[in-house]
Amino acid sequence: MSKPLTDQEKRKQISVRGLAGVENVAELKTNFNRHLHFTLVKDRNVATKRDYYFALAHTVRDHLVGRWIRTQQHYYEKDPKRVYYLSLEFYIGRTLQNTMVNLALENACDEAIYQLGLDMEELQDMEEDAGLGNGGLGRLAACFLDSMATLGLAAYGYGIRYEFGIFNQKIVNGWQAEEADDWLRYGNPWEKARPEYMRPVHFYGRVEHHPDGVKWVDTQVVLALPYDTPVPGYRNNIVNTMRLWSAKAPCEFHLKDFNVGGYIQAVLDKNLAENISRVLYPNDNVRRVHTWYFVVAATLQDIIRRFKASKFGSTEVVRPSFFCFVQVAIQLNDTHPAMAIPELMRILMDDEKLSWDTAWDITVCTCAYTNHTVLPEALERWPVDLFQNLLPRHLEIIYEINRRHLERISALYPGDHDRLRRMSLVEEDGQKKINMAHLCIVGSHAVNGVAQIHSDIIKDTVFKDFYDVDPQKFQNKTNGITPRRWLVMCNPGLAEVIAERIGEDYIRDLSQMKNLLKFVDDDAFIRDIAKVKQESKMKFAMHLEEQYKVKINPHSMFDVQVKRIHEYKRQLLNCLHIITLYNRIKKEPNKAWTPRTIMIGGKAAPGYHTAKMIIKLITAIGEVVNNDSVVGVRLKVIFLENYRVTLAEKVIPAADLSEQISTAGTEASGTGNMKFMLNGALTIGTMDGANVEMAEEAGEENLFIFGMRVKDVEALDKKGYDAMEYYNRIPELKQVMDQISGGFFSPGEPDQFKDIVKMLMHHDRFKVFADYEDYIKCQEKVSALYKNTKEWTKMVIHNIAGCGKFSSDRTIAQYAREIWDMEPSLEKIALTELADSCERLRRHCFIEGL
Repeated sequence: MSKPLTDQEKRKQISVRGLAGVENVAELKTNFNRHLHFTLVKDRNVATKRDYYFALAHTVRDHLVGRWIRTQQHYYEKDPKRVYYLSLEFYIGRTLQNTMVNLALENACDEAIYQLGLDMEELQDMEEDAGLGNGGLGRLAACFLDSMATLGLAAYGYGIRYEFGIFNQKIVNGWQAEEADDWLRYGNPWEKARPEYMRPVHFYGRVEHHPDGVKWVDTQVVLALPYDTPVPGYRNNIVNTMRLWSAKAPCEFHLKDFNVGGYIQAVLDKNLAENISRVLYPNDNVRRVHTWYFVVAATLQDIIRRFKASKFGSTEVVRPSFFCFVQVAIQLNDTHPAMAIPELMRILMDDEKLSWDTAWDITVCTCAYTNHTVLPEALERWPVDLFQNLLPRHLEIIYEINRRHLERISALYPGDHDRLRRMSLVEEDGQKKINMAHLCIVGSHAVNGVAQIHSDIIKDTVFKDFYDVDPQKFQNKTNGITPRRWLVMCNPGLAEVIAERIGEDYIRDLSQMKNLLKFVDDDAFIRDIAKVKQESKMKFAMHLEEQYKVKINPHSMFDVQVKRIHEYKRQLLNCLHIITLYNRIKKEPNKAWTPRTIMIGGKAAPGYHTAKMIIKLITAIGEVVNNDSVVGVRLKVIFLENYRVTLAEKVIPAADLSEQISTAGTEASGTGNMKFMLNGALTIGTMDGANVEMAEEAGEENLFIFGMRVKDVEALDKKGYDAMEYYNRIPELKQVMDQISGGFFSPGEPDQFKDIVKMLMHHDRFKVFADYEDYIKCQEKVSALYKNTKEWTKMVIHNIAGCGKFSSDRTIAQYAREIWDMEPSLEKIALTELADSCERLRRHCFIEGL
């Protein structure tokens, strides 16, 4: 195959719009060499590719620093309302290219690196992914930070600086193996440690009640060390802050430890303390609650420090300072940071000496909660015994919140004891547990789902009792993605084709994509869109061949399902289609089949047996299909190892078909579906999550929709789902299941997939068989349409034109106006002289933690 143009070569073919100036390129080269010599202490004789990456990263970072400081000065001068986004995940991936795009430095850096005789893509590949997230939740948080900066909101992301992020996935003999993600082993050029703002976090101990207040005493202390990462907005000179906390032991070793034999124990104790921020999502519950509370306690101390130093929080204000706490908004990204509610109550009452009623009003007005799941097992519940031991004061506060809450419900619904049981924050069936979602709802002024169908479900079923009492609390905020990373950065060819037709303003206002509809019948535009897609496919095919020694046909349909491996996401339904298609090709080998390359990628949680078995089944099917000479190039099955942000940036632009096939009513929203839509893939999916709104925006006729709707699932639940009914009625399904259970895909171990077969046949919560028949028919329509390149591409254009709603800029603007009571600003911060008053700068640095 002919080698496609690199992104760097594409940029050189783009019009002179935004071309790098000679002076800027010269300055970048000078600074690059300065960092290579003085920061890294290397010269070109001994420098490695990684050294060159770090030199470039520091050079680009220099362009951030002035904007970063000026932004924080601007916030001090204006003293706007500040929003604090609390998330246990920020799946930011790589930073270098994203920063260059947002600062309009990409062309200049490309040219400078080219003149230095280096390869930009090679240097970018030296950057480690910051895998501080598990999937959609963490990637959403990263997109939101980008949009908050782009919209000019005074916003801060707070989370954990995990020493080891989500594991690196290796596939060994078809099985997932986990390796540590040591992403910090070479250092991180984007972060700045702030030891001067280290905060103590307390655990264990006991509670003393005195006439003058409550004291939490005899605690064990862990220190929270903040690391700040700049978050640049898109070409507006605004740079916000993501502050991540790292756990540190509270004291140094004493010399006497060497003499009394306590040194080893001291080291072990130190490690125990610092394990809090060691690993993303540790397996044991005690360590998880340690981690959840650690980030919340450190963050709230920081928030209150910043508030007290502001104009609104200073003692010069006539009113008591905490009545101005309305200048603070805290968004809880799922239930992980739920402890912010009792912790804020504890600080306001025990430290600030406010009454319960005042503290409660402030807490509720400050906090808002985003729900990300309707699956009961994903709604966190923590044992009361754990709280009693680890956070005794917080358990008292939660009990009091619950007592007052149940008093209110009892007054509204006298004698309805079952309702009280359902709505209690404390679950007493079996082991006593705290329901963290209930705590979030009661302690927040706003509760939102992340797609309209999801928000309706939580109002109608999951949290119906709470909605009946406080309907004004419940809102919808459909998720979004940042078009900077998920189009401009990862698919520059498509971004340029779009810009040639409608200009570049769509990058900050994705709703302008609807202007593409006027070109839907334009043959030249259709050819351009098809050409960009084919170039992306060729590039990804080369990537697979270079990295994994796998050859695929770039002219086949790229059918892609990439996401966490989970039963509800129904990778198993995809497997059933693969085997069905394989059987059909074997039966009629001379038929004109549409060639497909089916790619599935994602990580299974280390302790999730069924998910790991699903990966093994996918790879086993691939072994059979890919080595069958009768099938040849007409069908290939690839498992994409170690799926992460960087791999997503490569495969999404190349995809023709996006698989979004969860059981209706189980996927809260999804954001991968939006990324595929924006990059010109057509969706085959159920009416679940954001698929529903995607069909509304692009036209349902421009998606391949199949399967049960939510009402159908509910009806089937009432009737009783019987998988055997489908197995006995549908011959092709029976053949597929018999092949799996009979060892066709595991000849050396016939019973290898017995657990999957047993689950599908007898206790499948997600009703794979019920949607099988309609899914297969829908896939036949996909194959037929793909043969007509022009009509396929016209559907692609309808999808790209309809994706305007799914910008995270729109989502964040709605959060700002409807939850945080803030107004987005599209103005740029002027980069005039930085503040030169020493006193002013000193005060500013104190407030912002810079």
